[in-house]
Amino acid sequence: MNLNLKATNFELTPAIREYAGKKVNGLEKFIHRTDESVQAWVEVGRTTNHHNKGDVYRVEIQIHIPHYGKGVRAEVSGETLNEAIDSAHDKIKLELEKVKDRKMSLIRKGARAIKKLVPFFK
Repeated sequence: MNLNLKATNFELTPAIREYAGKKVNGLEKFIHRTDESVQAWVEVGRTTNHHNKGDVYRVEIQIHIPHYGKGVRAEVSGETLNEAIDSAHDKIKLELEKVKDRKMSLIRKGARAIKKLVPFFK
């Protein structure tokens, strides 16, 4: 998986880069085929410079999967950066599971149609 990290309105430290990379690379198990054609973009940032409380950190994760024919996206705000990264990870994991289930149900639907057409299986 090709991972691109971008920081907005603050400095991207190696610890944040490692934590976000670990979370996004953990999503590979939900993608059937992980090669360099799978692109992942992670943008972490502060929504404002003058607020210190509330949801001031924003994380956006986008994953484009060419062999699925679509991409998935999650955008989350949180009080801490790690909380926002965890929430975005959970949200995009659910989206990836939906895409994978949808693909498998289409395959099963096609197999059922073929089974009905072939008289041998009746």
